[in-house]
Amino acid sequence: MANGVKSRVKLPATAKVGEVITIKTLITHQMESGQRVDALGQTIPRSIIHRFTCSFEGETVVDVETGPGISNNPFFEFSVRVPRSGVFSFAWHDDDGSIYTASREIAVT
Repeated sequence: MANGVKSRVKLPATAKVGEVITIKTLITHQMESGQRVDALGQTIPRSIIHRFTCSFEGETVVDVETGPGISNNPFFEFSVRVPRSGVFSFAWHDDDGSIYTASREIAVT
């Protein structure tokens, strides 16, 4: 598990039925390409967020696979149509097997 990882998600607390909302996510994660060496000459293991997913009430909304070219602290922004009140679930998958998660509820009127 990487140190200092913190996820942030921004979306409206409420929306109207069928409204398109914008969701912004950012995860603080110091990516490591696996090509650098430490002070002892040992290769620093690769540690990147290689997949990001978002689902709404169990239905996949976004599923992104990334590669070693992704920047530190990856930011994802996307739009989604909200059919009803529910919970958005977010997951960032790290190379070391760690999965960082967050969820946010939205009320639809």
